[in-house]
This record gives sequence, structure tokens and C-alpha cells, in this order.
Amino acid sequence: MDPRDGSMGRGGFVARHDLWTDDQRDAAADVLRRVQSEGLEVVRLSFADQHGILRGKTIMADGLELAMRGGVTMTTTLLVKDTSHRTVYNVWTEGAGLGMAEMTGGGDFVMVPDPLTFRTLPWAQGTGWMQCDIYFPDGREVPFSTRRILQEAVTGLAADGYELVSGLEVEFHLLKLEDPKLSPMDAGQPATPPEVSLLAHGFQYLTEIRADELEPVIEILRRHLVALGLPLRSMEVEFGPSQVEFTFHPGAGVEPADAMVLFRNATKQICRRHGYHATFMCRPGLPNLFSSGWHLHQSLRDAKTGENLFVPAEDEGLLSPLGRYYVGGLLAHARAASVFTTPTVNGYKRFRPRTLAPDRAVWSRDNRGAMIRALGGPGDAGTRVENRIGEPAANPYLYLASQIISGLDGIDNAIDPGEPSGTPYDADAEALPRSLMEAVASLRADRLFRETLGPPFIDYLIGIKEAEIARFLSEVTDWEHREYFELF
Repeated sequence: MDPRDGSMGRGGFVARHDLWTDDQRDAAADVLRRVQSEGLEVVRLSFADQHGILRGKTIMADGLELAMRGGVTMTTTLLVKDTSHRTVYNVWTEGAGLGMAEMTGGGDFVMVPDPLTFRTLPWAQGTGWMQCDIYFPDGREVPFSTRRILQEAVTGLAADGYELVSGLEVEFHLLKLEDPKLSPMDAGQPATPPEVSLLAHGFQYLTEIRADELEPVIEILRRHLVALGLPLRSMEVEFGPSQVEFTFHPGAGVEPADAMVLFRNATKQICRRHGYHATFMCRPGLPNLFSSGWHLHQSLRDAKTGENLFVPAEDEGLLSPLGRYYVGGLLAHARAASVFTTPTVNGYKRFRPRTLAPDRAVWSRDNRGAMIRALGGPGDAGTRVENRIGEPAANPYLYLASQIISGLDGIDNAIDPGEPSGTPYDADAEALPRSLMEAVASLRADRLFRETLGPPFIDYLIGIKEAEIARFLSEVTDWEHREYFELF
């Protein structure tokens, strides 16, 4: 054991458990060369937790080689926290309330860097970054790793000869940070939200005037995001005050989810450093602000030929039969999948009729009121579907995995989505959940996700979501105070 190695004898952890591919081993050597040639001082090592939030540690550059060989330890309690960062399960009981001895007492798990994800952070001087996969100390994969869940879904898709191609359209708000609320009394779980002001009044959808008002911060963001290597495609002004949409070129497999995690993290950090606040919260509780969505464009292509399998023949309508069945699966499991696509209490305030957001599980040709919007047609290699159900706070790995799982079930069982609706807000179709409570109940009853992801993971995630719901229901809201305080 190298005396400088703080990995408790894990110096050969990666090699011993054969955790890297040949491509990763080659990339690791290149990472070490880049760190030295670029004069980097530190490297951040992070994993995406159950909410898609990055957590990790910062390693001095001279310790990176050991960290890549042996991994870096993290506390298992990080895997059982809700969105307030409270530990939901009692880790002091045997099995930590999850029937898992490895979680008892808040022991360690191991982050293993994925060298293929290495970036130099353009906004943080002398700083590199890598995403990590997570393992128990005996080398077994942590079953709560959401990145691993998507990797396994992508592998299952490949076994059937398919590859998922997806593109991101992400709406969010850019605001001026007026007061970060950093007095001791503002600390808490959660802390007092910052005070902000608008950068633009909004209500001028896609006007160049509003775009130019937002350009000072958008310019900063786009330069850093491009330098980061993200596949940025466009920056657009949305209808709401200080609301924008960034779109990205399509990618395959896990790549778009990795890009989304990095994009959200980078955007918040860059904005904060320049006196702004970026929020991916669906519907901020501020006057006049609009709900934000995350629209996921997706298609399947032949893993061998690269052919888009959603493109229909001339007599097949909007989509090929395989594409229609895929849509059938998305619609059939939409309510249960909402826990993955819309995982916050707040996100369900977006599902309202005639608001450019869906309110029921229905598909349509190029109609932004439908949950599924079909685009393209015969002869169009860009034929795809757009799922408009997601919120920008969703865990990208679970969002994409839910689409693969639902879509494959539609293909395997030839689920007919019915005819596309021209009036999606009036269609005779199943309503989307009106609350996270409804969504959790639907997930609990859904056979497909329980069988595919396993009862332990589904019960684990439901437990975390129910803890958030319980905290929400225990709070007295402004609505309640206005409604009852004087009346009774």
C-alpha cells in the first residue's frame, strides 16, 4: 500500500474488480497527461445522486492517479436523502431500513471516476472534473445508482438491436441575484431562498428585444458551455419573464443524460459566480413567472445500420409501426413514469389544459398541447417523437430510462396508441397525475417498472418521495392562511 494512498488499501480497486473498459483505460492515461500539460491544480470527482444532483469531492492534482486507481470514498447516507438533504431512512438500524447491510451505520461506498467524462471547467481556474460511477467496497455496483440504471436500460435496448437517440429542449429561468440570504438565521433544510429580480419582463415570445436584454448572461453561459464541450444548439427566449430555453444536438444512449447533468450544474455555478441565479424549478413561487418544461425528443435507430426506425413508409401515417408501438408504451405507462419525468411536488402545477403543457396521456401530430408530439413522416430521416411531460428538475438518467422501459414494453406487446388527436385537451384519454401523490400511487401499482427496475429500487425511491410529500403536507401554506385565518 502506498503510504500516500488514502484509499484504505483500495489502490488497485479498479483493476481488481475490472471496472474499466479498454477505452476508459486509454482515456485515463490521457487525463493524467492533460492535467499535467494544462497545469490543473485540482480535479472534482462527482456522482449524480438519486435526484440527479452532483455530489463529490475535490482531489489535488498530484493525487488523481491514486484516486483513479482506487476510487474515492463517500458516505452511504448520501444515497438516502430527499430534496431537503434530510436522511430519509434510519441508517442506525440493521440494514438501514432497506434490508442492506452495506448501508448500516452510514458506511462508505466508492466513487470510481469515468475518464471518458473528463472536462476542464472553464469557469473555475485550474480545475478539472470527472463524473463517477459508484460501487460498494467489495466491488459490487450500488443498486441505487441512477446512471447505472440508464446504462443497463441502454444495454437492454442494444440486445434488441436498437439504440436510443434523444435531444434536449430545456426551459429555465435566469434571474439577477439580489440577496443570497446568507445570514445564520437563513440556514436550514431547506435554506431560505435567495431574493432575485428579473432580467427581462417577458411576454414577448422569441422577440429579439428580449433576447438582447438577456444576452449579457446568455453570452457568458454559451461561451462556457461550448468550452465545456456540450452540444449546444440554440438559445431561445421563452414567453415568461426571464425565461429561456436551451436546446442541444441529439446524442445516443447515455450521452444526453450526462450532458443534462453537466449542463444544469454548470449553469447554476456560472450564474452564481457572475451575480445571477439560474433555477430549473418547474414553477417558481414568484409573481408572473411561468412553468418550465423539459421536452425530450427521441427515436430508435438500428444499432447496426444507423437507420431511423421511426420513419414510416408512405402508407403508414405519422410513424412506422415500431414507432407507433413505442408511443403506445409511453402513453400506457405515463402516469407511473411521472415519478421519473416529473419528480417534484412543484412539477404537477404545470399540468394544466391550454397552457402548452400536457394534461392527459395523448399523442398528436405536431401539436404542443399533447403529451407526445410526432414530428417528421415518410422520407424524413429526422422523424421522432417529443415527450413534453418532463420538468427540468428531473433526474436525467431516470427520465431517459423510463422512456426506454416504457417504449420497449409498447414494442414487445404491440401497444396501439390509437389515432393521434387534433384536440389533445379535449381528447378522451387518461389524465396525467394531478400531484406527486397520485404519481407515486401509480408507480406503486405499475407492474412494468417494478419488474424491470426491481422491487428494492422502486420501494427505495417511493420512500424518498413519500418523505418529501409528508414534509409538504405538514407545512402551513399562504393559501391556507388566507383562506381560513379570518373566516374561522
